[in-house]
Parts: sequence; C-alpha cells; structure tokens
Amino acid sequence: MARGPVTGRKGVVETMSEQDASRGVMFGGVFRRGGVETGDQAWLRAMLEVEAALARALERAGLAPAGSGVAVTKAAVPEHFDVAELGALAALTGNPVPALSRALTKQVPRTAAGAVHRGATSQDIVDTAAMLMAARGLDVIVADVAAAARAAAGLAVKYRSTIMIGRTLLQQAVPVTFGLVAAGWLAALDDAAVGLARIRADRLAVQFGGAAGTLASLDDAGPRVAALLAEELGLPLPVLPWHTNRLRIVELAGALAGAAGTLGKIARDVTLLSQSEVGEVHEGPGSSPGSSPGSSSGDGGSSPRRGGSSAMPQKQNPVAAVAILGCTKRVPGLLATVAAATEQEYQRAAGAWHAEWETLADLLSLTGSAASWAAELLSGLTVDTGRMSANLAAAKGLPLAEHVTSLLAGTLGRAAAHDLVAEAGARAVSAGLPLRDVLLGLPQSAERLEAAGITAEQIESALDPAGYLGAAAAFVDAALAAHQSAKEQADRHG
Repeated sequence: MARGPVTGRKGVVETMSEQDASRGVMFGGVFRRGGVETGDQAWLRAMLEVEAALARALERAGLAPAGSGVAVTKAAVPEHFDVAELGALAALTGNPVPALSRALTKQVPRTAAGAVHRGATSQDIVDTAAMLMAARGLDVIVADVAAAARAAAGLAVKYRSTIMIGRTLLQQAVPVTFGLVAAGWLAALDDAAVGLARIRADRLAVQFGGAAGTLASLDDAGPRVAALLAEELGLPLPVLPWHTNRLRIVELAGALAGAAGTLGKIARDVTLLSQSEVGEVHEGPGSSPGSSPGSSSGDGGSSPRRGGSSAMPQKQNPVAAVAILGCTKRVPGLLATVAAATEQEYQRAAGAWHAEWETLADLLSLTGSAASWAAELLSGLTVDTGRMSANLAAAKGLPLAEHVTSLLAGTLGRAAAHDLVAEAGARAVSAGLPLRDVLLGLPQSAERLEAAGITAEQIESALDPAGYLGAAAAFVDAALAAHQSAKEQADRHG
C-alpha cells in the first residue's frame, strides 16, 4: 500500500513505499546476500514482537485484564501496518514507535488497549527490537561462518603437505604449505564464530526502563514486568536499564567487525593468489541467480556467467572474494559511528541513539552477506598444486636463503654467513641463475664453503623446500584439533 507522496531531489513524485522497495535492490545481490534480515519489515516485525511480549508480561504481572496479551499478540502482525506511513509519521516524533503504538492500539479491543506500550518508552521498543534482530542475524552469521570454517578445515586436511611459496610484505619469503594457509583461515573463522556466539548468548539483553530508566509509571511492579518481558522474548535481563550505557551495542558491533575483518583477510588472500601471474587458486563457478544452463539472455547472448567482464570476454574474475571485500571495506566506518555514538547524555541521548539504528542494521547485513559469500567461496575453491610447485621452482632456491644461512652460521659465524648468502643471492638474481649454482659455482663461494667443511650435498639439502617447513604440519594438526573440539562442544550445548 502506497501512501504519502513525496517529491524527490529531481522533482519526481514518488511514494514512500516505492522509495523503500527500490532501496538496496540494485546492489542487494552483493551486499544483502544470505539470510540476515535488517530491512524495514524486519524492524517492524521485531518492534511488534516487543509490544506484544510487553502486553503478555503486563497481563502476567496482573497489570492488564485477562486476554490482553493474546489480543495484542493477535493484532501485532506486520501485514496490518503500513511501513511507509509509519516512516512518514516518524518525522514528527523522531522515531516510528509513537505512531506504531497508536496504530496498534486501534487494532485491539478496548479492554486490551491499556496493555499496549504501557510503562515503555520508544527507546525500550527500538533497543529491544534491535536485540531481537541481532539475535536472529547472529544465528545466521554464525552458521555461515561455521560453514566457511568446515570448508577451510577440508582444505587444510587435503593440502596439509602441499608446499607453496610463503609471502611477506607481498614479497616471496620462505616455503609454507597451503594446508597451513587454510589452517590459518580456519583458526580465525573459529575465533570469529566464538566471539559472535558469546555476544549472542550473553550481551543481547532486553531494554525496559520507561521514560528515564526508573519504570516509575509501573510503581514497584516495574522490575517484575521487566523480568517477565525478558522471559517472553527469550533475552537476558540486565541488572538495570541501559539507555545511555551502550557497551552492549559497541561489543556487538566489535564482534561483527572482527568477523568481517577475518572474512576480508581470506577474500584478500584469494584475490592475490588467483591473480593471473600467481594462479595458485581459483574460485568455483558458483551460481548465477535467475539463469539456468543453456538459457538465453534474450538478446542473442548466452546466460550470465559468474566472473565475467562486461568488456573483456576472457576474464574470470574472483567475484565472491571481491564481493566479500566490498562488504567488509564498509564495516570499519560503521564501527566508528557506533563507537562515536557511545557517548550519550544523561538518561537519554540526543541524536547518538538515533545514529545507531541504520548503522547497526548495516553492520549485520554486510557481515552476514560476507559470511554467506565466504561459505560458498571456500567450499568451491580450486587449488592448483602444479602452479604452486612451478612458482616455487621459479624462485630458483632464493626462498631457502635463510636455511642456507643457518647451515653456514655454525662454522662461518652468522654475520659472515649472512653476507655470503646475500652476495650469492644478489648475483643469482642479476644473472637469472639458481642460488645453488652461484653458491657452488663461484670460486670464492666454493672455496669458503669447502674451507668451512660444507659439502655440495649439504647445500642441496638446505635448498630442499620440504626440509624447511618447520612446524607447519603440527600447526595444521593443532588448528584441526581445536576446530573439532569446538565443534563437539557446540554440539553438546546446541
């Protein structure tokens, strides 16, 4: 239902509902993927649930006539309300709750009208609705992060001993294994899931304080109604109302930002490893919504292809990784907004509270979208072990320079060994030769090695990547064991 025409920036008349319906649709496939719901309907549903639960709590406390809770609950159905109209009326009061409570009151029997919104203030309804929405969003996000973690665990197991070049500061470093890379992703995902689950379990409390946090309008029944409201909604009861103590919101935002950062790190690794010049991993084909194999685009072309370019037919872009980064790059600014809004005046804030609403919703939806993308990305990731071997071989032994230095340091001393290998490395790079050939082929190097009692076989051994992986395998096993332990613990408590 469209009501209240408004004039857009270019003078075009649009209805509020048309504006709302178009918001986020064009880019929704990237930024609103997955099951996290934070749109107007999600807010409306949550606020109505709070109002209905309050009516039931009031009845249970003996402050509303019998049947009031059922009557209000029956009326508190989102389809009975016009979001556009509520949004327009919110401009009169600074938030949509007054209009919502009036509209709800009109839809219940006269005997139950007194149970609508009694004892509450607008912030009680919005804050508690935000907690409900966050709880549902976190359930979805944790599930998607867990799916991504399972896929990372599978990669860690499969490629536990697959050797590749490690890279630090974007430059080739020492050998690692792809199993260790995947295990690093796994451990970070598990940590992110634990942080989100802790917030979900402990920090999403009900808000019920009335006008200034005293519940004075309910006399001495206020604490009992608050407890019953928490019970009705399945949310923890805080020690006291937290109208201007926004630590819960900051912690929620921080956990979401931490998870987003973890997802962004994985996506960044994939974009770098899938570069044409590197080519060590590739995204799977994924799915193309709205198309089926062999379908036509309607203009003589083929159906949309995941990763395709509008200008370069040969390209296969890492769409999932790029989409994750598109989501996660927006998160730090949103976190900063929430942190800035933490300073709130006296018993109720003037503006800072309002700044949280859409910011928190965006944090939930963006992190949820990134998590959904990541689950698909890692479950379909293709690893090119041949390219990993080729890239390592193309380095011509230089990544093992540290190992050779350690071998020589025992007889030459660390400084002399470092200088010898550094000189050999520079010659190898300039001449395009393997490090081995320079170390064993140049007379001055060969003489010093011979004088130190270092054989060619020892140099060959030191230049074998498989012999310089340190605790990589043990770290992979440790990450897998921790993942399994966390999964078993979650299963026991789930």
